[in-house]
Amino acid sequence: MGAQLRVYKRRIKSVTATKKITKAMEMIAASRIVKAQRKVAASTPYATELTRAVTAVATGSNTTHPLTTETDSPTRAAVLLLTSDRGLAGGYSSNAIKAADQLTERLRGEGKEVDSYIVGRKGVAYYGFRERKVAESWTGFTDSPSYADAKKVAAPLIEAITADTAAGGVDELHIVFTEFVSMMTQTPVQNRMLPLSLDQAEEAPAKGEILPLFEFEPSAEDVLDALLPRYVESRVYNALLQAAASEHAARRRAMKSATDNAGDLINSLSRLANAARQAEITQEISEIVGGSAALADAAGSDK
Repeated sequence: MGAQLRVYKRRIKSVTATKKITKAMEMIAASRIVKAQRKVAASTPYATELTRAVTAVATGSNTTHPLTTETDSPTRAAVLLLTSDRGLAGGYSSNAIKAADQLTERLRGEGKEVDSYIVGRKGVAYYGFRERKVAESWTGFTDSPSYADAKKVAAPLIEAITADTAAGGVDELHIVFTEFVSMMTQTPVQNRMLPLSLDQAEEAPAKGEILPLFEFEPSAEDVLDALLPRYVESRVYNALLQAAASEHAARRRAMKSATDNAGDLINSLSRLANAARQAEITQEISEIVGGSAALADAAGSDK
């Protein structure tokens, strides 16, 4: 019984140490969610206004531009996947990867060749393990992205969308990330960034609102050329912030679940340890009583 009791005590000590770690990670993730939410709220109006500006240019001119003009027969597409650098966030990265796989299969089913761009070590490791080709990847900033990181990610995407498909360019640009809905809900989404769908873009203004009229100098094409990098960078930045907030929320939820499970396991082990201790005490008492009775019987026989 003594050996079994020692085993229970060692396990309780180990689980208690794990519980302290998961509780600390839960508190850290909870503190970072607030900052990430503020960044998302600050970046969303800028991205929305850029979309409104692009919509105004596109509806007010007949200019053919990669930003707003769809190819008659698209043959290549780029998919940007946002995952995390670290684990312990439940199914956060795996859900985003699954959404990207579904999008890739759909695009290939439409006869398009897909170039994959990956953000986050989890996505890079997933594609590397399965020996899938990755056009470019970035790591090291998923939990706290900056606008400079968004520009770094957007640069090759802009180059690909503006280049001719014969020279390695793409006709469409898609992004897969996890949208932060609430502390308890984070949803993987698949959005086509380019070419911009005017039907989708017109949802940005309030219902019944009329877009302002603009005069373009020197030309609408030059305006679109100037807006293209800003639009892609702002959308990538907003998606990175959404993904970061979702990652922290998923990690907080996963660590809270781990902490609760550790507490339940400690309680269960404590009950088993108490039962083992009580059994040990009962056995010791039984041995003492038995020994005392044997001595008494021996003394009576001697008389």
